[in-house]
Amino acid sequence: MVIGSSGPVTGATGRVALVTGASSGIGAATARLLAARGMRVVVNYLHSSTAAEEVVAGIKAAGGQAMAVQTDVREVAAVESMIKQVQVAWGGIDVLVHSALTPYVIKPFQDMTWEELGGKLDDEMRAAFTVTKAVLPAMTEQGWGRIIYLSTGLSRQPREGMIALGTAKAALTQFARYLAQELGPRGITVNVVEPGPVGDTRSTADVLDEEHKRQLVATIPLGRLAYPGDVAQAVAFYASEDNSFMTGTTAALNGGMSMW
Repeated sequence: MVIGSSGPVTGATGRVALVTGASSGIGAATARLLAARGMRVVVNYLHSSTAAEEVVAGIKAAGGQAMAVQTDVREVAAVESMIKQVQVAWGGIDVLVHSALTPYVIKPFQDMTWEELGGKLDDEMRAAFTVTKAVLPAMTEQGWGRIIYLSTGLSRQPREGMIALGTAKAALTQFARYLAQELGPRGITVNVVEPGPVGDTRSTADVLDEEHKRQLVATIPLGRLAYPGDVAQAVAFYASEDNSFMTGTTAALNGGMSMW
């Protein structure tokens, strides 16, 4: 279903950005920032229709253009339907920001089943594969496109209990490098934003209690956790016209944690 679409846009010059998992956290901050910079934004969500409507309403109140589309990005037919809805309103997708976070378990490897580890790997890669396949035809036709995947510092720096998420995101990062090599000749850049711990998100609240947050902050030279808006700024650069010669890169957005 589409929420908040005002129908076909005529005379609009802004690029069209699809942000998956955009009803809250990093995805919502990214959607707002891209809209503020003149893009027409598709706010994808799975369950949180009220939150997605609020993101769209806030963008419109600020003078931007947005629509919310409910889609499970792991399902091919659902993603194809979403792309068709966007095409009717605005045309093809110019920018893909894939920030949707599929479920994962937090437990030691010894206590984990293959279904838990392999299931997360399958969900992660299936979603990235599906949404990327869907947006490539329009990007290829126009010879321009921006693809940005959200990863995590856990793909490089292990933390207890996070093997499922860290392994899946490491696979996503390598997937992005291969795509960057293949799609570069088509004028499409592919990059990864790899945040460290981000405050003010549900996923962080589920993983870190206040004591663990304090311990993490003590290891960060800049002295705080990232905000969703910090991550959005990095994504927005990768999505912009200014990013004409960076592809296959990973931006470590962690306040200096990766120096240790």
